[in-house]
Amino acid sequence: MTDSSGITPEGLLAGIKEARLVAIVRGTDGGAAAKAALAAMEEGFRFVEIALTTPGALEAIREVRAAAPAGCYVGGGTVLTVQDVDNVAEAGGQFMVTPALAASIAESARQGVPVLAGALTPSEAYEAMNRGATAVKLFPASIGGPGYLKALRDPFPEIPFIPVGGVGLDEAAGYWETGAIAVGLGGPLFGNAGSGGDLAPMRERARAFVDLADAFGRRTAAGVR
Repeated sequence: MTDSSGITPEGLLAGIKEARLVAIVRGTDGGAAAKAALAAMEEGFRFVEIALTTPGALEAIREVRAAAPAGCYVGGGTVLTVQDVDNVAEAGGQFMVTPALAASIAESARQGVPVLAGALTPSEAYEAMNRGATAVKLFPASIGGPGYLKALRDPFPEIPFIPVGGVGLDEAAGYWETGAIAVGLGGPLFGNAGSGGDLAPMRERARAFVDLADAFGRRTAAGVR
């Protein structure tokens, strides 16, 4: 099933597995958040979510959707309710992200919109997939680190996990090596860029993350870990 967003859950999952990175913009200004999201895309990020807790988030999603480079996708973050799903979809959001088990998961699945569902415990991860999640956003990942992800994957090897929360350059590879399909990057990538901060250092961090993901992909393809 292809929906009006132009990407299926299967397509999003395949793309995120290839990119290994999802960017998360949360700030105090929608205009700044849109600029930060587009800057990340210009530096190689293909998947960027804008949190609905950001003032003007829906307009920011509209702006990014209209200006995104080819092959890049914008989603809504902190999507909790059925109305949130409708609002993000109307604004042009191409995927949904939740911080927890919420009504938005089943509604996104019903509409054929990809959804990265927030979960922490084994029961929550299982329930998220049962409700139709495309992948599980393991949040906050910093509580247990890669060791906790490994423990979750032992009984659930087929669940695609995306650790989010406290993941920086020094932590990302550890999650990939433990089987994460990608990592979600908020503060360690954007800093204060979503609130009007300088984009130049954010762009440098974005390039560093993209280079790290590319290097990991090359090593994996060559059979070197």
